[in-house]
Amino acid sequence: MRYLFRPPAAEAAGLLSLPWDQPLEEWDPELLLEVPQRGISRHVVRFTVSEGRVYALKEIAEPLARHEYALLAEFEGEGLPSVSVLGICVDRPGDQDAILVTRYLEYSMSYRYVFSGPRATHSPDRLLDTLVQLLVRLHLAGVYWGDCSLSNTLFRPSAGTFTAYLVDAETAERHPALSPRLRAYDVDLARERVGAELMDLQAGELLPPDIDPIEVADSLAGRYEALWDEVTREEVFRLDEQARKVAERLQRINDLGFDVGEIELVTSADGARLRVETRVAEPGQHRHELFRLTGLEVQEKQAQRLLNDLRSYRAYLEQRSGGPVAEEVAGRRWLSEVYQPVVATVPAELAGRLEPAEVFHEVLEHRWFLSEQAGFDVGTWTAARSYVQHELPRTPSELTTPSVIADRS
Repeated sequence: MRYLFRPPAAEAAGLLSLPWDQPLEEWDPELLLEVPQRGISRHVVRFTVSEGRVYALKEIAEPLARHEYALLAEFEGEGLPSVSVLGICVDRPGDQDAILVTRYLEYSMSYRYVFSGPRATHSPDRLLDTLVQLLVRLHLAGVYWGDCSLSNTLFRPSAGTFTAYLVDAETAERHPALSPRLRAYDVDLARERVGAELMDLQAGELLPPDIDPIEVADSLAGRYEALWDEVTREEVFRLDEQARKVAERLQRINDLGFDVGEIELVTSADGARLRVETRVAEPGQHRHELFRLTGLEVQEKQAQRLLNDLRSYRAYLEQRSGGPVAEEVAGRRWLSEVYQPVVATVPAELAGRLEPAEVFHEVLEHRWFLSEQAGFDVGTWTAARSYVQHELPRTPSELTTPSVIADRS
């Protein structure tokens, strides 16, 4: 047998003792971890724990395993939203398929779990918009997926919404650029698969009765075209509108969750033409800013929400002191006086159910809800105590709960 691992290879050391010569279906259950929120797969997929980290193991034909291994490594290097690959095991005895090893995406869930879990309040429309955003990101990077579906996607909570991540890349192809025909074919395949998946949810009584699976699936192409047009089209406007139109266009692209790369602005006596290069990597402006001020590493949408609260706290500090407060000082004080105390209100038995930044976001949401009910601002600490007592226990225990992993390591 041969093993191929991506750096840091030391991470794989704890996995080498696993029985790679045996079919995954025959592995001792003591070596495996049950993942309740896993999706449906046409391959044998198992999960294991090593050195406190969770890994997904998938049996797949060796050529496909090598293809997927190489593509996922490329995607990770470029910042595309996908699972992170660790390695593959090939040349297994008895002409067995290879095993592809990927790192489990913490706090993620399958589409079925989104609709069947205790907090299943999410609409198919929101989930479809998230999936379309992922597909546009891939197409901008010249990636033809060939198997876009809800089943091949993981969804990760991010400040009240979701971020979608590609899970299965065995049918994916890389091109310098995708033709309109190839993009349309990918979208049509996605429409068929999503329709079948939503019908399956309907059969299991997991969809609201007023939702038509076919109608929702048929809307996928329109959603895709609207987003693709917004992030790729050239825009023409008058010279006296130049500053305003450029700023508005860039803001819309940022609001949709994309970064802006190179901007080409061609002017003539007739007006101006704007072309924007849209980056496919997850935007990082807010993440970098929050890290600079606090040292926290969170998702982009979470960072945007946390920065808003930090700025409000800075304004409060300036009002109380009667003078300006440097943003670095405000960042340190917000971290120690607001963020960390709120996160610390979560008791040990509930720790790990959501990312700390997502907990903080939900406390802010809960504060708004309680304040609307009360008719006055109840404050962060009242909201935090109420949230931990009434709302967080409704969130199922996630795979990354320290006690769960410790028991299986």
